Amino acid sequence: MNEFALARVIHVVAVVLWIGGVAMVTTVLIPPLRKFRSDVNSVELFELIEKRFAWQAKFVILIAGASGFYMLDYIDAWNRYSEPRFWWIHAMTMVWALFMFVLFIAEPLFLHRLFSKNAATNPEKTFFFVQVFHMIMLTLSLVTIAGAVAGSHGWFPI
Repeated sequence: MNEFALARVIHVVAVVLWIGGVAMVTTVLIPPLRKFRSDVNSVELFELIEKRFAWQAKFVILIAGASGFYMLDYIDAWNRYSEPRFWWIHAMTMVWALFMFVLFIAEPLFLHRLFSKNAATNPEKTFFFVQVFHMIMLTLSLVTIAGAVAGSHGWFPI
């Protein structure tokens, strides 16, 4: 197996773990937590699960980014950023950068504190906003994945 094929395998596995986790948190974890009547338990459970998933997410986001940039460099495809028909490469980079910002900068600097403060005073509203944010990020991710698969297989010829 050549280096490019290995990088693609690593990239796809990392994206599956990353976005699959986001989908699980968004569609399976958050909805029932919003329905819990015991505010403290729902916040504690969410933070416990999110904390465990954050390590996985951080690791696979780094792996996805490194393998993606390696593949671009390996085939010298940097010029694709200047071609509109490769919009999905821009989307992949944007989604990756957004998640990097949220997990490595915003979360440790202010999001965790903001969540804890708001969850203590109004957990229902806080979980609503958390779910909306996750839904937006998941939707962007799924559109990007669909575009990347279609685009990398020639479905968007211009």
